[in-house]
Amino acid sequence: MIKITFPDGSVREYANGTTPYQIAESISPRLAQEVLAATVNTEAWDLDRPINENSSLKLHKWDDPEAKHTFWHTSSHLLAQAITDLYPGTHFGIGPAIENGFYYDIDTPEGVVIKEGDLAAIEAKMYELAAKKEKLVRYEISKADALKFFGEKGEEYKCELISELQDGTITTYTLGSFTDLCRGPHLRDTSEIKAIKLTSVAGAYWRGDEKRKMLTRIYGISFPKKKLLDEYLAFLEEAKKRDHRKIGRELELFAFSQAIGPGLPLWLPKGTALRTRLEDFLKRIQKRFGYQQVMTPHIGQKELWVTSGHYAKYGKDSFQPIHTPQEGEEFLLKPMNCPFHCEMYKITPKSYKDLPLRLAEFGTVYRYEQSGELHGLTRVRGFTQDDAHIFCRPDQLKDEFLKVMDIIFIIFKALNFENFEAQISLRDPENKEKYIGSDDNWEKAERAIVEACEEKGLKARVELGEAAFYGPKLDFMVKDAIGRRWQLGTIQVDYNLPERFDLEYTGTDNQKHRPVMIHRAPFGSMERFVAVLIEHTGGKFPLWLTPDQAVILPISEKFNDYANEVAERLNRQDIRVVVDDRNEKIGRKIRDNELKRIPYMLIVGEKEAENGEISVRKQGEGDKGSLKVDDFAQMINSEVEAMVNRYNA
Repeated sequence: MIKITFPDGSVREYANGTTPYQIAESISPRLAQEVLAATVNTEAWDLDRPINENSSLKLHKWDDPEAKHTFWHTSSHLLAQAITDLYPGTHFGIGPAIENGFYYDIDTPEGVVIKEGDLAAIEAKMYELAAKKEKLVRYEISKADALKFFGEKGEEYKCELISELQDGTITTYTLGSFTDLCRGPHLRDTSEIKAIKLTSVAGAYWRGDEKRKMLTRIYGISFPKKKLLDEYLAFLEEAKKRDHRKIGRELELFAFSQAIGPGLPLWLPKGTALRTRLEDFLKRIQKRFGYQQVMTPHIGQKELWVTSGHYAKYGKDSFQPIHTPQEGEEFLLKPMNCPFHCEMYKITPKSYKDLPLRLAEFGTVYRYEQSGELHGLTRVRGFTQDDAHIFCRPDQLKDEFLKVMDIIFIIFKALNFENFEAQISLRDPENKEKYIGSDDNWEKAERAIVEACEEKGLKARVELGEAAFYGPKLDFMVKDAIGRRWQLGTIQVDYNLPERFDLEYTGTDNQKHRPVMIHRAPFGSMERFVAVLIEHTGGKFPLWLTPDQAVILPISEKFNDYANEVAERLNRQDIRVVVDDRNEKIGRKIRDNELKRIPYMLIVGEKEAENGEISVRKQGEGDKGSLKVDDFAQMINSEVEAMVNRYNA
């Protein structure tokens, strides 16, 4: 007999070799129908795989991330089986589950090109195969046998992956005509997959290397019920409407130019105004919390990032060094700001009385992203971080960490990101060579984050192996208006860079001590944050932030002078207003400006000009009646003040 411990702490005994599915059946037939995946101890586990020792067990239903991952992983194998049947001679790269769905990278036979128009036929084949209720059969296989099996089939990509694995750790799964190198786990059989949608075809370099062959990547998603697929497709339509690239063009916020280079955004006047307002907002908050604003160059000597350890970790993925006419002199486009702030710290001697020192910078950095991974403002090659580094004594660490959390909460409140999750990212205890620094420093840093979250009453998920290479961190994932998760603010504790840069302060004992460093970026990057904000609001920004708060619409050219007079009066009272004096009918002007998502439309004609008034329409609410110009200005400023007071509270 073996003992199985459940999440609630209860323990039951089962015969050695019992499977998770059989355990689910023993609890209730309904649970057995709904369970899709299992975790045994910390390992993802097939439902039909025997358990042969005392273990902890979690059973996962559809709403659990582990169940979705297993479901979509099996769906990727089903896609590969369909491709095998429809396009014989295709070779396979990788086919993982992703956050929403799955994909498979394939190398089609000579002359075969799979296009968007072919996806419907592949879907139909997947439905046909799923209905056969075939099981996915797991095999443990030696490295030599795996290389022989996949080598005979000409699966060069699989052989390359196998060559990097250790003998005794290799498994395959067979589904009908398709056998894949795979760790699993998978669904019990394909009949669980009731609804399928292949969403797109793209190119993808093998292993993300631009020097390797371009493969075809087919994306898809699947569900256990058609209703869930219908809801997802409706969600996709809403996401398309909110696409920040589309709205950014419509509102003239930013643009890209191939002449300048991919991944290098141009901020247009309206986008610059919005971004500047966000920066000013954070600067005001930072001033309250004792930050000092600094500026650093866009390039620095390569040795700076060798010292920090960044070059060893990320040098291959950065822009290549800039060589000067001076022999042996190399500079880098700045990939991050931290080494500059470390050098600033060293300029003057510090005592315990000088700490904490809080240096903040909107610093533009450059990182080489592959062209296929660039995406609007969310993945670029040049971006500005709302970066700050706090240098403090160890006894100040937790208090400073808590204050940074307060800043992030203020920002989320001001921009209506009320729905967010926190993740504590710790070092992988089984793979410490990925990180720099001593065990003692890591333990102190990790403990500080955990204690700060406990003190704030913040429930945070703990993820091993997700820490930065120099220290653990607390990441914030916000959910936008349609439920998507975005990683935004981050706070990182670092005992290592102060050692690498030999940072010191004189303590009360008149001895030299190392400060602790906190890295923090509440927005993350201005580019990514603005992209998320656009998609969260659909381009309907809060009144305090929007580039244009009102547009004046004269009903004919006769009233253009009055419209401009109103605009001048409102501008003097800090209302951001524009005039639409096109020679168009008023209905057309209203429709066009609704699309521009300007909060207020102010219509002026003969009656308004005679009475010194404006007729007010509010975005999404329609006609709000007539107001005196000064009364409207007071209303807008009161509305903005209420918003500002809300996030200052």
